[in-house]
Amino acid sequence: MAGKMLKWPVKWNRVARRRGGRHIARVKVLIDSPTPVLLAHGGAQIQIEQTKAGLEALGVEVEFLRWWDKDQRGDLIHYFGTASNSYQALAQSVGLPVVMTNLFAEPCNRSKSRLRWQGRLIEVVLGIPVGRQVKNQLIWSTYRNATHNIVGLECEKFVLENAFLVPPERVSLVPLGLSENYLKAGSGHRDTGHLICTGTITRRKNSVELARLARAAGVPIRFVGRPYHPADDYWRQFQSLVDGQFVQHAPHTDSELEMVRHLQSARGFVLMSQFENWCLSAHEAVACGLPVLVQDQTWSRERFGNQAHYFETIGFSEENVRRLKRFYAEAPGLAAPTIKLDSWTEVAAQIKTIYEKVLAG
Repeated sequence: MAGKMLKWPVKWNRVARRRGGRHIARVKVLIDSPTPVLLAHGGAQIQIEQTKAGLEALGVEVEFLRWWDKDQRGDLIHYFGTASNSYQALAQSVGLPVVMTNLFAEPCNRSKSRLRWQGRLIEVVLGIPVGRQVKNQLIWSTYRNATHNIVGLECEKFVLENAFLVPPERVSLVPLGLSENYLKAGSGHRDTGHLICTGTITRRKNSVELARLARAAGVPIRFVGRPYHPADDYWRQFQSLVDGQFVQHAPHTDSELEMVRHLQSARGFVLMSQFENWCLSAHEAVACGLPVLVQDQTWSRERFGNQAHYFETIGFSEENVRRLKRFYAEAPGLAAPTIKLDSWTEVAAQIKTIYEKVLAG
């Protein structure tokens, strides 16, 4: 795929690059990603679509990369995911920088000591004078080879710099955004008797475990979402727990306004994922005025600090039952965390600045 596309001559770049302080007149960006939406919907899809829309609102020309189109042109590739070393080498050989955005949901929640140890191990491997081809196949080397890396959290930046040994000047911190429908929503009446959990019904989100916790605590939770596939065994386990009382289910909706109504009417937001890195669902809930009860991890502490409420651990425990009961009882009097929420246009403005710096060399 990449081999065919990247046989372009260097001279095709349309941008008037800045040299010696000269201004870049125009940037054309090609967006690429390894996972088709038909295989896995979710937050990554929203991030890509909204980033594209935000950039276009700022006058940046953006296209999804068409691997079959040998005549497509652009100035850089923004790759959402991990672009292989061979992909990057082909792109950079024709003067096409690769900017990568990654979501380090699992690594960013590891301890700093573990990440530093991983970095030392990688440093040792890099120092071995043989096996260059093998080393180039290791996934962590792709971050060091990328022209630039974008992440959303300080703890993700720590992963790149300390575990994968990426130079700090090749890492930028850019938050995720919210659409205007959420930013303008404000707090609703919160007049229903249930908490709400939004997102994909899947094992990583611990939907079944949270449903069991709801039944044990006698606390009603409305789950709004869908599985990746209706035949999934985990989804069937979840369905068996839906009782319409403590475990309620509402189908996923693509309508932001409908989702806002779901959130504004709920008593509070609850989530117990195995790992997250930013969690758009939690931020949408905050925008709609909801207090949040989430897993106690690095990402949630960075984003919400002491303004959120936290489970003791992931999964079922008597202490988690108590914390869920207490949160439910106190939720009507609790406020949403007071944190900065950015629009996708504000996010895109930061990304556009990164593009310009990359192209200026």
